[in-house]
Amino acid sequence: MKTTADFRAGFAAVVGRPNVGKSTLINALVGSKISIVTPKPQTTRHRILAISTRRRSQIIFVDTPGMHRGATRAMNRMMNRTAAAALADADVVVFVMEAGRWTPEDDDVLRQLGRYDGPVIALLNKVDRIRPKERLLEAIATLRDRYDFEHVIPASATQGDNLDSLVHAIESCLPESPPLFPTDVKTDRSEEFRAAEIIREKLTILLREELPYGLTVQIENFERDCERIAINAIIWIARESHKGIVVGKGGRMLKKAGRLARLDLIKQFGQPVHVELWVKVKENWADSEADLLRLGYETP
Repeated sequence: MKTTADFRAGFAAVVGRPNVGKSTLINALVGSKISIVTPKPQTTRHRILAISTRRRSQIIFVDTPGMHRGATRAMNRMMNRTAAAALADADVVVFVMEAGRWTPEDDDVLRQLGRYDGPVIALLNKVDRIRPKERLLEAIATLRDRYDFEHVIPASATQGDNLDSLVHAIESCLPESPPLFPTDVKTDRSEEFRAAEIIREKLTILLREELPYGLTVQIENFERDCERIAINAIIWIARESHKGIVVGKGGRMLKKAGRLARLDLIKQFGQPVHVELWVKVKENWADSEADLLRLGYETP
């Protein structure tokens, strides 16, 4: 066990508007797929801890839903509360934004940070897309005028550029402490939760337009033995009219989602996986806090 004198440990809340690359960043920093990633905004719906234990530190990244406007549905309001609550226990906050693109939703996140009295690191993500590079210097200068950031770091989560600088900056903000989790643990989430999220990831990628926001996945049965893992999952949708789209002609869409999920789960768990999926309707589940709680969503 590391001693307090030569080791730092603490929580780094990763916040930002939807679709700026928070989950991609955390997966890159931890070196493992902890949070699901899709091209669609609002993919992350829960608070997820991703734990990175290094030689001199243990950083507990708190992946949060993107803070967004127009939170008219119960699920959207719950996601915003989850993201805001992550600030309360954080030793440091990493505010992720897209380099060269500032939006009103970034302003909303900045206002939330006004209630936080700890150090905030600004991470300008996706710098590999900035052309010409002089625009990056302008973006950094403008950002320093917006808030008294502890550090402003340009990086690319997808390319892995400059992530070591971010780690060092976070470490400098953490208190001296022994590890808070066992050093071989990478997340606080169960295998059942991770399986449900991977199935939802595949559906989100495959399905068109707004439909992914009206579905969620619940694990009904998860059994592991020495030979394989057997998973039975229910895909809950909000409208009867969506059922045919999720199932697909002759069940093709459901079979494709199950196949893609199974291949990913084999990588995650390191053994054969069998997946069975069913589609059920729970009218307007995303508008009901009671339904959200029953389906595994948390109220901060």
